[in-house]
Amino acid sequence: MMKLAVSPPILMRSLRKAFSCSAAPRWEGGVSMVQGASRGIGLEFARQLLERNEKGHVIATCRNPDGATSLLELKRKFMERLNIMQLDVTKESTIQATATSIRESYGSLNLLINASGILSVPNILQPETTLSKVEKSSLLLAYEVNAIGPILVIKHMWPLLKVGGGSRIKRKFAVVANLSARVGSIGDNGLGGWYAYRSSKAALNQLTKTISVEFARRKDPIICILLHPGTVDTDLSQPFQRNVPEGKLFTKEFSVQKLLSIIENSKSSDNGKFFAWDGQEIPW
Repeated sequence: MMKLAVSPPILMRSLRKAFSCSAAPRWEGGVSMVQGASRGIGLEFARQLLERNEKGHVIATCRNPDGATSLLELKRKFMERLNIMQLDVTKESTIQATATSIRESYGSLNLLINASGILSVPNILQPETTLSKVEKSSLLLAYEVNAIGPILVIKHMWPLLKVGGGSRIKRKFAVVANLSARVGSIGDNGLGGWYAYRSSKAALNQLTKTISVEFARRKDPIICILLHPGTVDTDLSQPFQRNVPEGKLFTKEFSVQKLLSIIENSKSSDNGKFFAWDGQEIPW
């Protein structure tokens, strides 16, 4: 019987190709993850992603899926394309577990949106109007949720994003979009106050920028952008809407539509940039 000789380099390339194909199925409509999707902007991101792309799959994460009534209602409408997973940004073990589940179920990610954030919690955290009201516990909580959590999510989703960016299903790169806020801009700070929220968002901006530099240096097919949604009518902004100028309080639908447009039209040259809802770049 004749045997065909296969050189080791060719064999290894074949094995790598076979493994990559089996480990990362080509999801025609792409796979998106929305972290912090139980309500508000995060929930609206999940909804619009599903409605705009009839073949796209969405992974929606939150701390307590069983109590996420609106998200569960969305699941009933998009049973086959919406996957709800438990993730708490203050517990890295849950982030790692979610990454493992996504790898096993999908093998890749084309888009990651970090939408969770904290501004106020009754009797625990309130925006500080003066230095004398700054508390160590408030600063630590804001940093943990607004800055540290999203970065740990990117850390664990990194391998999945690399595969998603290389698959070129929707674009030549995967996108990480972190929800920041204009008040996190140091150059734009003319009012002061809100120490914990401002500084935690500024930290998120710096961490995201730093990640974007590393991804570019490694030539990973991933870009990172920061997005300011404007003042949106959500539970987060509800206690502070009284002083919002007329016409500057946006609906979730309007804001997310604008932000998704920025994401969908993003270019590799946008890596590491900070955009407002209207597409204008915000100074650091």
